[in-house]
Amino acid sequence: MAVQSVEAPANVREQALPGYAVAVIREEGRWRCIRLGADALVDLDTAITELRELRSEGAVVGLLDVDDEFFVLLRPIPGGVTLMLSDAVAALDYDVAADVLDLLRVELPPDDDALDDPWPEGDLAILADFGLSADELEILAGELDLYPDEQLASIGRRCGFADALAEVVDAR
Repeated sequence: MAVQSVEAPANVREQALPGYAVAVIREEGRWRCIRLGADALVDLDTAITELRELRSEGAVVGLLDVDDEFFVLLRPIPGGVTLMLSDAVAALDYDVAADVLDLLRVELPPDDDALDDPWPEGDLAILADFGLSADELEILAGELDLYPDEQLASIGRRCGFADALAEVVDAR
């Protein structure tokens, strides 16, 4: 599902969060990773803009590990961006997660009991062309025993960019 980016609130750059934001790029059959700015963790529009500025001939995917609580996958496409959020309930506490749901046009259920268990939202087939099916991504996102960085490392192993991702993440 393609969506358009939204403009971030003016004060969003004042909110620093732990985690990492990385662009994963596939060109000529090889993967490479580039660290994105820290603002990408709190401002979805910044993440989208940084990914678009890479202007790669191959696929570009953004990986956001936000505050050891959830992850976001972003993939710019013509006319928008494809998104996947590992935990929709995170939108209650994190603006970047709420922005993902806004772009997806998804509202959280009004029943508080429905918010007890996290669930993924967005395009679960976002990485299907790299060998990670929607079913596998849904299962991985539901692994509550894993931290988001471990989930993203598993995604990297499954898609083939684990070494490039580890190199960038470990360099921080």
